[in-house]
Amino acid sequence: MSETQSTFVILGATGDLTRRLLFPAIYRLYAQNEWTAGQIVGYAVEKWDRNQFLDHIKTNLKAFVTGFDEKTWEGLAARIQYQSGDLSAPSLGALKRFVQDDAIFYLGLPPQLFANAAQGLGQAGLSRPPHSGIFRRIVIEKPFGWDLKSARALGQALSPWWQEDQVFRIDHFLGKDTVQNVLVFRFINRLLASIWDSQHIAQVQITYAETLGLEGRWQYYDKAGALRDMLQNHLMQLFTLVAMEPPSEWDADILHNHKAEVLRAVRSLPPERLADFAVAGQYSAGQVGGHAVPAYTEEEGIKTDSATETYAALKLYVDNWRWYGVPFYLRSGKRMAQDYAEIGVQLKSVPEKLFGAGLSDWLVFRMKPDEAIDLVMWAKKPGMDLVSEQIVLTAPYKKAGESDYSAYEQLLLDVLKGDQSAFPRFDEVEASWRIVDPVLEAWKAQKPELYRAGTDGPAGQDRLMDANLSWRPLGTPS
Repeated sequence: MSETQSTFVILGATGDLTRRLLFPAIYRLYAQNEWTAGQIVGYAVEKWDRNQFLDHIKTNLKAFVTGFDEKTWEGLAARIQYQSGDLSAPSLGALKRFVQDDAIFYLGLPPQLFANAAQGLGQAGLSRPPHSGIFRRIVIEKPFGWDLKSARALGQALSPWWQEDQVFRIDHFLGKDTVQNVLVFRFINRLLASIWDSQHIAQVQITYAETLGLEGRWQYYDKAGALRDMLQNHLMQLFTLVAMEPPSEWDADILHNHKAEVLRAVRSLPPERLADFAVAGQYSAGQVGGHAVPAYTEEEGIKTDSATETYAALKLYVDNWRWYGVPFYLRSGKRMAQDYAEIGVQLKSVPEKLFGAGLSDWLVFRMKPDEAIDLVMWAKKPGMDLVSEQIVLTAPYKKAGESDYSAYEQLLLDVLKGDQSAFPRFDEVEASWRIVDPVLEAWKAQKPELYRAGTDGPAGQDRLMDANLSWRPLGTPS
């Protein structure tokens, strides 16, 4: 059966994620002749007819798509159907009139409904292909559980109805071009292979800083916090891409095996010294971008005694031959000085007697605000004296006129193709929860350290740094 005859079903089709991210991505793919699925079926509890659903989607596309085109919309709208219903098997069974052959079920639902939806689809007979040569896939948004126990419970809820090769756990970070380029840049350039180990690398820093606050997400965020929201999934996946062994071939299972090996090799964080490996922070009132912003506990919906962390940092060690002794630092926070995201790899310094102490190079993969690769090195400063100065060799990732896919568009294409390379496997999810669970448990009994909004984070983050190492300033290639 060809992919053009497949059906793409969106459960939760009237929700926020669908209108802001999913349908705009589908529209852009369709406009570029990249959308290979056949009909699109929206499924939600609202008792709408098809025209009401189309009006809803069109209104939101006009708001979230630059250069909305009426003719393009007409072509896409002709493929769209709508079915109302709940997540029970009898109700979901109504989708069978749209789904005969290849099908993808996208769960654009609140996380607490994932298990119900997956089970309901299975019980309705929609998870198993009717005959060979047909595929059925399910796409699940993060978070993949709330802790190790709930992650395992979600896995157990899926397993009776969905095989692992049918499950696509979508982490939009892994669809970003610069993230995927970490692997390509590492493994295609021979000069990096000889230095990508503890003999030459002093530290790795993975940073995702935001100037934004809650932006209406307080109900989710105050329960989640920065560690669950960013480090356990997004940043942990970036960490595995930097630290994994070279794969023998570009194969999804091989990639997942190597990433899981990294997570299993992470040294357990010592409970008696957890403060040296994990830092929680919460923003107080301050200024961001020249504007006064309130403290987290003064935000709408947040209790004045909330102990939710808006900043989290971890120091991890990978106890294998390649990385033994090299610290990996992961940090993310809200209301920080700049919107900035990067992966920074610092090489060890040269002998002090040459041109001064502490001179070392950085390889930086910038993800936000712009995408680029920086190589921070040293060269002779022009003039009569033999004095060194820092230089930055920058390669912008995209050139003028090149296609600009969003992360969702790239990942949707991968789902349509059945490529699971950029979708975490369950053992990766389980292993990452195993790392952060002790931290979450310890933080229940303590208040996060305050940091002023508009700064680089809490002062306590510095205690994570090994001797002679320091955090990279936000927003600078140096």
